[in-house]
Amino acid sequence: MQREAMEYDVVIVGGGPSGLTAAIRLKQLSAERGHELSVCVVEKGSEIGAHILSGAVLEPRALNELFPDWKERGAPLETPAGEDRFLFLTERSARRLPTPPQMNNHGNYIVSLGNVCRWLATQAEALGVEIYPGFAAAEVLYDETGAVIGVATGDMGIGRDGEQTAAYQPGVELRGRQTIFAEGARGSLTKTLFARYALREGVDPQTFGIGIKELWEVDPSVHRQGTVIHTIGWPLDPRTYGGSFLYHLENHQVAVGFVIGLDYWNPHLSPFDEMQRFKTHPAIRPTFEGGRRIAYGARAINEGGLQSIPKLTFPGGLLVGCAAGFLNVPKIKGTHTAMKSAMLAAEAVYEALAAEDGPREVTAYPEMLRRSWVWEELHGVRNIRPSFRHGLYGGLVYSALDTYLFRGKAPWTFHHHADHESLKKASEAPRIAYPKPDGKVTFDKLSSVFISNTNHEEDQPIHLQLLDPAVPVAHNLALYDAPEQRYCPAGVYEIVRDGEGGAPRLQINAQNCVHCKTCDIKDPTQNINWVVPQGGGGPNYPNM
Repeated sequence: MQREAMEYDVVIVGGGPSGLTAAIRLKQLSAERGHELSVCVVEKGSEIGAHILSGAVLEPRALNELFPDWKERGAPLETPAGEDRFLFLTERSARRLPTPPQMNNHGNYIVSLGNVCRWLATQAEALGVEIYPGFAAAEVLYDETGAVIGVATGDMGIGRDGEQTAAYQPGVELRGRQTIFAEGARGSLTKTLFARYALREGVDPQTFGIGIKELWEVDPSVHRQGTVIHTIGWPLDPRTYGGSFLYHLENHQVAVGFVIGLDYWNPHLSPFDEMQRFKTHPAIRPTFEGGRRIAYGARAINEGGLQSIPKLTFPGGLLVGCAAGFLNVPKIKGTHTAMKSAMLAAEAVYEALAAEDGPREVTAYPEMLRRSWVWEELHGVRNIRPSFRHGLYGGLVYSALDTYLFRGKAPWTFHHHADHESLKKASEAPRIAYPKPDGKVTFDKLSSVFISNTNHEEDQPIHLQLLDPAVPVAHNLALYDAPEQRYCPAGVYEIVRDGEGGAPRLQINAQNCVHCKTCDIKDPTQNINWVVPQGGGGPNYPNM
């Protein structure tokens, strides 16, 4: 069966904030200037918002530019941020610290980013954007000169053995004069573009954190709508970067999350279990006692900042949003910067396509970014995250100096190392004894995956590919006690043995995967390659 091909002026990969914003801005420009462009968005989630996971406190700066009348349009920004609290935790105590200026949330909103994306999708469709959820872009298409000419969605109906089943349907080619990649952090196609066009040459490695989030309905007596709480310290050791958030939304709901830098050193550490343990703190547990956990998810986030932003353009395409890495780590926000990058990309692409002999590589886009508030904002905080390589206390001291004395204009720039290089051998690191879940405030991985509504067709190829099947036992188990069993927050990786406790092998429970991409980032030898499963598979996050 031949693949069907569909032609557009612009193809956008990813239906998150940046992808939808790019589509909207292109259509706005088309309407304003009378030069019509056809635009489509392809999204691997079963619906727009299904795979969107963020805290989230939204700074509306970019949204104000995109839709000055967003309130009248019914954007789901219903809870203005109120009181900010910044806490330092020890095992038994919580000490309130001054709130860093980057974390002042006056004028921001506590939101479900998934619901914001669903609203953005309705605005895009009203402007004429074609949106295709449930279709995973699995392949970049190139012409004979090596330029990008679009993407192809994955074939459907391929069995676990790699053979076509009776339900086989070939993928669809979506061809565009320009292709915008808005896949989010550690995008599977974006990785291939990095390699093909050497986009990361001359910049620092991208670094990441894993964010684990739950949504709770809590007792009204402990709910404080609009309250924003962040913590550092316990349960993490001072050498491990991370912290938590509690955001009090409307309807007696609280979003709780825990973020751990994936440059952590102890292979026995389990980000999921650290998050569960955090909820047992005497200052935190009362929020959740008597409440009900209603959603769970996990996602990798970019932490590299300015020095890790790659080359953004290449013949036929460009990168926007978290695919490139515009998160402001000290703010713990990236939606506003992702959306602004997408608006600038759309403006540059529109001008290029409106010209009769427009360039295949839209080099105006990175220049526009460097003149924007995005670049200024990221430049001012570029040294804060890497300063924590000196540990929690060294990082806090330097961050204060950088913020209040140098005001982000220090005449130096700190640099990053790749996250997968940081693990010590298991024999050199202390084991961590995590408490058993109580089923009331703390939970296990499998019950958590259940409420993420994760689903994959059983009879399909495993989308977590091992470049060398021998490495998990011969290297990871031997040296690091198989850390993939712990860094995965969904129980995907499991070392199983025979009845006598011998013959270990790695079992991959791919149906549990919540698409966080942590394994693709943290595996010590980079032996795990995350590729898209058949379209529509993965989590289905409500209100996350």
